[in-house]
Amino acid sequence: MSGLMAYWLAWQYTQHVVDRSLADLATAISKQIQLAGVDAPVTVPPLAQAMFSDPVEQLIYRISTDDEEIAGEPELPLTGTAVRRIHYAYVFETHYQGTAVRAAQVRVPQPRGNPIVVEVAQRVGSRYRIAVEFLVAIMMPLALLLLAGWVIVWRVVNQQLNPLTDLADALNKQTHISLEPVDETFVPSEVRPLTSAMNGLLVRLQAALDAQRKFIADAAHQLRTPLTAVKLHAEQALSSRDPAKAVEAVMELRASADRAVRLSNQLLSLARAEPGEQAARFADFDLATLAFETGAEWVPRALAANVDLGFQRLDDPDNGHPMIVRGNIVLTREVLANLIDNALKYVPPSRDEGARITLTVNEWRNNVGRRFGEVIVEDNGPGVPADQQPDLFKRFFRGDGQSVEGGAGLGLAIVHDIISLHGGTVHYEDTPESGARFIVRIPLKQDAQPAQE
Repeated sequence: MSGLMAYWLAWQYTQHVVDRSLADLATAISKQIQLAGVDAPVTVPPLAQAMFSDPVEQLIYRISTDDEEIAGEPELPLTGTAVRRIHYAYVFETHYQGTAVRAAQVRVPQPRGNPIVVEVAQRVGSRYRIAVEFLVAIMMPLALLLLAGWVIVWRVVNQQLNPLTDLADALNKQTHISLEPVDETFVPSEVRPLTSAMNGLLVRLQAALDAQRKFIADAAHQLRTPLTAVKLHAEQALSSRDPAKAVEAVMELRASADRAVRLSNQLLSLARAEPGEQAARFADFDLATLAFETGAEWVPRALAANVDLGFQRLDDPDNGHPMIVRGNIVLTREVLANLIDNALKYVPPSRDEGARITLTVNEWRNNVGRRFGEVIVEDNGPGVPADQQPDLFKRFFRGDGQSVEGGAGLGLAIVHDIISLHGGTVHYEDTPESGARFIVRIPLKQDAQPAQE
């Protein structure tokens, strides 16, 4: 494209220069004719031969009136196409002896008689030759520059890509067991943002793999206990000769099976709380209605345990306006169920003032004005010791010394993971009565965006 543009520019420049040259020559001859007068047929030919001294391409001229040829080539046409004017001359394109020529024509008025026409022409092929000479003069430095640039680019690209080859080799050596960050010492600065992002990804992937391995190890350990108990009680029931002891062993067997089933369900809940699995299943729902319905489902179990389970809504006591959030209604229901179940396990039903659990719904705003749907599960139990509160939401953490049957330390971990999936927060507070208060906050739909804990 550069060569084509250079040739076009050279051709335009050559055409302009040659047209002006022809016009100047025709004008110069016209002035000489005015001086020569009646001696023009004798004076002009030697003058024209001296002026048209191109050794490569002889110029063609013609001097005539309407009825008389004075000098030059009488076959040179006096008219043509592509006419343009340069000062006193008209330049046009025509044909002479079967070839295209470019001619400049000047008319010299005479005091008496017809004006004298001076015409100078040149074959168009000469212009192509001049344009090619211009093109070569322009393109030679450009070709050398292009060659030098190609060599420089080839060397620089290879020099810059060699570290990337080493980087690819380093990544190919990585395994799922060990994901080490790649060495950025010799990586070009232009590629360093990519390698830094890749190292960040490797670090996060390593952390996820470590957490997965730890989770699998802890889950295997936790499942081993109830399954071992199931086997032990089954053997006792099988080998017992006393019907009463056999029934007792079967009852223990059922309790151990229930613990294994609950633990398995909790592990499945943790798996469902992974962001990639559930983000596509989000929908709009009323958090206040969900909290009320979930609390109502747990009322029979609370009454059976002599616990007063109540519900209240502070921002809208009549519960007439929905509190719309966007999320997974099944997982959110499980959050509330886990918190209520946890409270039922730890609140003592033998308190003098009576065991009490309160489910409170409210609207909460943070310091930048974002609106959250807030659900509080509060009880008047013993609460959580201060030294154990930082570990409350860790997986398999049990702060009760295994004193409560049926738990595996996964309920609050499930709550934390599900609320994080919804872009919300969950935290623990002590109540003024030394009880436990768990506060869950999920962004309302119009303000829904990832939360920073």
